[in-house]
Amino acid sequence: PLLPVQPGVANDHSVHAAHHRHPGTNVIPGRVCAVPGILGGMALFDIPVHTLQGDDSSLGAYAGKTLLVVNVASKCGLTPQYEGLERLQQTYGDRGFTVLGFPSNQFMGQEPGTPEEIQQFCSTTYGVSFPLFEKIDVNGEDRHPIYEELTAAPDADGNAGDITWNFEKFLVSATGEVIGRFRPQVEPEDPAVIDAIEASLTA
Repeated sequence: PLLPVQPGVANDHSVHAAHHRHPGTNVIPGRVCAVPGILGGMALFDIPVHTLQGDDSSLGAYAGKTLLVVNVASKCGLTPQYEGLERLQQTYGDRGFTVLGFPSNQFMGQEPGTPEEIQQFCSTTYGVSFPLFEKIDVNGEDRHPIYEELTAAPDADGNAGDITWNFEKFLVSATGEVIGRFRPQVEPEDPAVIDAIEASLTA
């Protein structure tokens, strides 16, 4: 099975349910309203992080753009989502949008590679052109401060907290607010994601 059965991790039923509206409601799964988070607004842009090549950076380098921040992995059943993420990059990249990928090896060791191996895999297998950052922890005691901020945002069901698997997606506004949280099984080109990106770009 793709995902282990454990509390807080989607099972096979929710994998399919994630693509559909809840019956009798107008709620789109994965969509949330803007929340201030722990640090709030521009502070998210001030947190230091390293690029995949080891250079100093921060999300502030992308201030003014709508960001889709994703924890990625090379050996996951969801790894083909790289294709959809790259299509989003190609479609919206010239409109003030970028995907940002954060490799993490926390989910069954599915990102074991070195930075060079990760870069080569992403470039040669999926033609990834969006920025990739250093391998980090997204849960637990060593959770990166960026993910301390991001995981304070709830999903459409009101659930905040830990990342549930690889390829969880956070939409961040041009001013640094988390305006959407999409669980891993929500495809990059799901209408909920597309609608949220386009709404942010035209806001």
